[in-house]
Amino acid sequence: MSQISTHIADLRKSYERAELHEAASQADPLAQFDQWMQEAVNAQVLEPNAMTVATVGGDLRPSTRIVLIKGYDARGIVWYTNYDSRKGSELAGNPFAALQFHWVELERVVRIEGRVERVSDEESDSYYRSRPLDSRIGAWASPQSQVISGRGVLVANAAKYGAQFLLNPPRPPHWGGFRLVPDRWEFWQGRKSRLHDRLRYRAEAGTDDNVRWLRERLAP
Repeated sequence: MSQISTHIADLRKSYERAELHEAASQADPLAQFDQWMQEAVNAQVLEPNAMTVATVGGDLRPSTRIVLIKGYDARGIVWYTNYDSRKGSELAGNPFAALQFHWVELERVVRIEGRVERVSDEESDSYYRSRPLDSRIGAWASPQSQVISGRGVLVANAAKYGAQFLLNPPRPPHWGGFRLVPDRWEFWQGRKSRLHDRLRYRAEAGTDDNVRWLRERLAP
């Protein structure tokens, strides 16, 4: 056991970069997210598009993984993956998930919860065609989340599908996009003395095209 294990409780950081007040925040959580995402990109945060995706399986055990957001709009948050992966299988059985962005340099966290659905085949096809060739072949080569005997399996699969499809691999039928349709957002801004700012937005009754959002402050 390293010495850090005995000192890890002493690691502390005082969050003093910014504030998050109701009067200065957006009424629409998507607009607030867009603002913070733009600020993270402008600040050259390392991989500002990286997010944690949490799902729950049929055994009620939660699991998390890091994926990259590939789009967002009024319909929701989009990412792409293997539908046969653990997250894909868990979402097939329980179509709800939680997302989290952690922009350490800005002392900010965004949490998003909601129902998850597959994007259209047209959207998946369009994004798949935009990927580098190696990534398109990789979608065929990796039996994601399955046990394999070694890395050689992936290398052999990549060579096999590369030779088969050459420069024009089609989108694998087991690969495509998911869209989380938010019904809850939380924006967290670190503050001094651990008195952090937390604003939560909850969807209230309304039509799909005109969701009303209730903004609330949560104790840190």
